[in-house]
Amino acid sequence: MGINTERDIQANLQIGPTDHGMVRLFIEADGLEVPMDFEPEEAEEIADEILAAAQAARAVKP
Repeated sequence: MGINTERDIQANLQIGPTDHGMVRLFIEADGLEVPMDFEPEEAEEIADEILAAAQAARAVKP
């Protein structure tokens, strides 16, 4: 399984600050909950990676 392997799974993604000054990505799928906490600087790096991936995806012809 890799980044290009399609799956028929629905998931819910929530993103927000915690009361401890962290940024939380909270993923829920099929009864499984995955909270992932990041320092604000790490979250900004992840945001940059998401933006770069979106830009690269635009360049791919469907």
